[in-house]
Amino acid sequence: MFCDARAGDDGLATSATVCIIGGGSAGITMALEFERHGIDTVLLESGGFKPDADTTDLYRGENVGIPYEFGDGMRSRLLGGGSNCWGGWCRPLDAEDLQRRDWVAHSGWPFELAELMPYYERAHPLLHLGPFNYDLPHWVSAIDRPDVRRMPLPSGQVLDSISQFSPPMRFGKHYRKALKQARHVRVFLHANVVDIETDPLGRSVNRVQVKTLTGRRMTVQAKHFVLATGGIENPRVLLAANKTHTAGLGNTYGQVGRYFMDHPRLQLGKIKLRAPWRRNKLYDIMFHYLNPAVSARGTKVAAQMTVAHEVQRRESLLNGRIWFWSVFPGEGTPAAEALVRMKHRLHAKVDPHHSFLRDLATMASEPLNTMNFIAARQLRPLSFLKELHFQMITEARFQMICEPTPNPDSRVTLADARDALGMPRARVDWRLDDQVKHTFDRSLAIVGRELEAAGIAEVTMDPPLLGREWPAALEGTWHHMGTTRMHDSPRQGVVDRDCRVHGLANMFVAGSSVFPTAGANFPTFTLVALALRLSDHIVKRVKTPPTAIGPSVNTIAADIDTQPSLVDAGE
Repeated sequence: MFCDARAGDDGLATSATVCIIGGGSAGITMALEFERHGIDTVLLESGGFKPDADTTDLYRGENVGIPYEFGDGMRSRLLGGGSNCWGGWCRPLDAEDLQRRDWVAHSGWPFELAELMPYYERAHPLLHLGPFNYDLPHWVSAIDRPDVRRMPLPSGQVLDSISQFSPPMRFGKHYRKALKQARHVRVFLHANVVDIETDPLGRSVNRVQVKTLTGRRMTVQAKHFVLATGGIENPRVLLAANKTHTAGLGNTYGQVGRYFMDHPRLQLGKIKLRAPWRRNKLYDIMFHYLNPAVSARGTKVAAQMTVAHEVQRRESLLNGRIWFWSVFPGEGTPAAEALVRMKHRLHAKVDPHHSFLRDLATMASEPLNTMNFIAARQLRPLSFLKELHFQMITEARFQMICEPTPNPDSRVTLADARDALGMPRARVDWRLDDQVKHTFDRSLAIVGRELEAAGIAEVTMDPPLLGREWPAALEGTWHHMGTTRMHDSPRQGVVDRDCRVHGLANMFVAGSSVFPTAGANFPTFTLVALALRLSDHIVKRVKTPPTAIGPSVNTIAADIDTQPSLVDAGE
């Protein structure tokens, strides 16, 4: 059922077996699981069913690193969270992404990929994906079209792989009816957690303090708490909960907020595809992204290229995913940018620097660019325009997203400024090191050489990134990861392998903030799989007598064994 926290009695106190903070993909996934198991649950969501400016303002903060937008237009603070602006890409992480790599500092998850595979499979129906099959030849054969075929990559240094597309699933819309009819889950909308209260020793969470933008307050007491507010908000909430532990919860060793990661994305090089490869839709984002032509039995797919892991090891490269980006007339013009913002507004992403009327005026002032862009991007599935679209291509480029190096100095801390609720705003210091530049340079050079050797394309590379400042075109993909990373040791992570916060018996974290490394795949699929895994763990804790399952008091004490001086965690 749904409750509006703004309409309740001021000072309302409620309780549940589980309290989930955050109604995004992870939070709703877990709420649905707890409903299925009959576990009394309260889900606290900051927003409502639609975006509103005052709630969105709570996301604003201070950027002190690489130029980076993370407030308005980049996140959705309403029911469904990041799924409201998700592109739908789904692919499991590679096995190597979870392994310790001696050329990647701070790499390695506490478990292998095999631990996640059953949960990836369980995530498929939740995300309305097709069969649990990521074999590229299977999908090419099933699609069976001459313009959807694999490229020959004979050297073995470059591999291709497949991703599936969720519709994409908007959790807040699609699962609204299920949440409304839930017998065991109460969803409080417009409910912002402003403090997490622990017992006097700070080893167990007792309740959370909730406040609305209208000034009403409430408290939620529970046996188990899950923080699922995203890769920036999760550390922000933990750092701000500093009454018992002055550096914040889970932050005995100053790890909360560190290792902030996003996937950097760039368009680089120039590609002249030779016939017939210029008409191949499989690797070109302009033709494969949610395109019915690149689908089989209702499942839309896309292929990407990556450098083989043996080559990554030999050349000390991070992981990356590469595809083609065909460029049409009108691309990159103010009219095209205005059209993209129009589309973003439909998904609750609002850029405060550009008004709706101004964007309309821009489009009206450039009618040719506007129409070209609409024809190429929005009408491309129409058969009578298909050949025209191919003829309109002026060039193609590589687009690549790169795995970021886990860096403890890339971090989220608390700013001096406060929001309307009195909470310190987030300060984000996103950093990318030379290994990321090296990975862009070498990965694209290896792929370009492979395409030329196979007779697929003529490739002209841009000057190397290494030794230069990052170009202005660098952008993040708004995959906020790593800030409450998993590690068996509290000295190197915030949560353990079960996503329990070190030092707290009943506090867990869900979402991509627990990723120790990011891989090169979009994170939603993995964070949903992890949410299912965490749900199973909490269900087991709820239904098993306390004497039969940990963590014990001794385990909590071991988390904070020496009680060191708190390490510059709040700065």
